[in-house]
Amino acid sequence: MKDPRIERLAKILVDYSTRVKKGEVVEIFSHEAGKPLFLEVYKQVIKREPKEIIANIRFPETAEIYYKNVSDRQLRQFPKLAMHLTKNTNVTIQISAPTNLKSLGSIDPKRQSVRAKTMQPLSDYAVKNIRWVLTEYPTEALAQEAEMSLDEFEDFVFSATNIDWTKMSKSQDKIKKVFDNAEKVSIVAEGTELELSLRGRLAVKGNGSHNMPDGEIFFAPIDNSANGKITFTYPAIYAGREVDGITLEFKDGKVIRASATKNNGFLQQMLNTDKGAKYLGEFGIGTNTGITKYIKNILFDEKIAGTIHLALGMAYEECGGKNKSAIHWDMIKDLRKGGYIYVNDRLVQKNGKWLF
Repeated sequence: MKDPRIERLAKILVDYSTRVKKGEVVEIFSHEAGKPLFLEVYKQVIKREPKEIIANIRFPETAEIYYKNVSDRQLRQFPKLAMHLTKNTNVTIQISAPTNLKSLGSIDPKRQSVRAKTMQPLSDYAVKNIRWVLTEYPTEALAQEAEMSLDEFEDFVFSATNIDWTKMSKSQDKIKKVFDNAEKVSIVAEGTELELSLRGRLAVKGNGSHNMPDGEIFFAPIDNSANGKITFTYPAIYAGREVDGITLEFKDGKVIRASATKNNGFLQQMLNTDKGAKYLGEFGIGTNTGITKYIKNILFDEKIAGTIHLALGMAYEECGGKNKSAIHWDMIKDLRKGGYIYVNDRLVQKNGKWLF
């Protein structure tokens, strides 16, 4: 029996997130295990009478095979055909459905970093010019990482995605108003006393138009404004590597000290990716009350209401950000037990609860 929640999610992706219109070119990307959602999205897109549908389906082993066999020349070779395709596409719907979350664990992170730099112009173009959305289909691998059965994880996922996104968007306006153009934001918690500035910067609402699930508002901090220290609550996962116990110390916006209790060497390598990797690209605030548990999945974890997250590296231009980098690495601080946020010295959140 078909799960009706899959059809509802497909309609959200097609009609709300990307607003597919008649006569458009639509790419649907999916891993093999995402077949049920892919087929439902495909059906919904066809009903909107597109000009063309590009079906991009990949097997889970592809990335590992690529990095183990590709030459250095190939890593630096820009995919001109892919850029041509991107420039002629109106909508991209991406369905991630991983079956092995550690498949790139043995790959040299430097090779991944080189490829990320090569692909950055294509990524930048797509983000700015295409209506896109990214979601994840529940798989055994994701359920295991979340320490749930597959049935439990499916309930978790659909509870976070199949909601009234118009209502969510309206609720974010009140928070956005408090933080927009803030001269000073202070985050205080165990192991954390950090200040940064949002002067002249306005929030972008993560209201389901690009990520699914969504539920955050995010800013690009002033590049030289971060000062102080922050210890992150949960492991930060990047390129298949789990880095735990991260503490960062900032001076005039730059990371001057960094340590981790697990995979510290990887953290140091990523910080040295390029000049921008040691500066903040994002300050985000989680607003999705339907996501209450950390599951080692940044698509969900950064949206937890009562948390904030900082990203090292690339800043989003739509936020007014200037920082450039080949990485964008989100790290989460949970403020629900003993955390405080001040805006211009006014206490606005205590223990994850808003005071306005």
